[in-house]
Amino acid sequence: MMQVGQLAVTGISDGTFVARPSYFGKHVSVAARPDVFDRFGAAWLPIGCFLIRAPGSLVLVDAGLGPEAKQLPDGMMLVGGQLLAGLHAAGVEPSDIDHVVCTHLHSDHCGWLYTPDMQTVFGSATIWVGTADLEAVLDGTLGTADHIRRGLGSHAAEPAVQRMTGTVEIAPGIVAQPSPGHTMRHYLVEVCSEGETLLLVGDAITCPIQLDEPTWHSYGDVDPALGLRNRDAIWERLRNEAFPAVGSHFPGLRAGRVDRVGGWVEERARADDRWG
Repeated sequence: MMQVGQLAVTGISDGTFVARPSYFGKHVSVAARPDVFDRFGAAWLPIGCFLIRAPGSLVLVDAGLGPEAKQLPDGMMLVGGQLLAGLHAAGVEPSDIDHVVCTHLHSDHCGWLYTPDMQTVFGSATIWVGTADLEAVLDGTLGTADHIRRGLGSHAAEPAVQRMTGTVEIAPGIVAQPSPGHTMRHYLVEVCSEGETLLLVGDAITCPIQLDEPTWHSYGDVDPALGLRNRDAIWERLRNEAFPAVGSHFPGLRAGRVDRVGGWVEERARADDRWG
């Protein structure tokens, strides 16, 4: 749990993303970074979602893959299904959620939005999605599960689905900001309270290793050059402003900081137990 002023942020994994070197680029090899890839040539990463407890509201950032397994190229795989159990363990039920913010609409970030019969899982929540991502899902150019596409199509005109085109305040201290490249309307979420800030970067940064390996992109980037520029901008901001960040696939969903010499340092439990 990460405390940001009055806001508490809990990382909850919906399951596992088994990534291979090719995810980060054809030039990446297992031998280059054995600290990242295991002896079978895989990096085992979470499918992360973040529960934000704010005064008067509960906000969920990203909605996992849902209860399914999805095969990807080169022996990669996504296996989901744990988000609701994770929420329950945190004392939260789907009906308690007030807002769901999708950083983007790849399948491992929106898979719990709707049931197979297109009923809303988070029945009391407003769902926030990037306009360009929503349009790409509805016209089939951005792939996601068919029931999610049909669910969004059925509910897109309702007030419960809000389209984001620029910077949007979701709730006091919780602001969604465009950071395109991974998708054309990818968002990151800035959490601020009492002078403290935490950046939830979604898939704008897949893994902290990209700070050391700037040429490692994501095979899912719709615009790799734009994605690289935005990653560089995020790293520079973290270096200059000295606040922590965490992404949807960061190992252990652990936040970290860019230190003064440009290295990544994971946040550890502090004496006041505000991080743990």
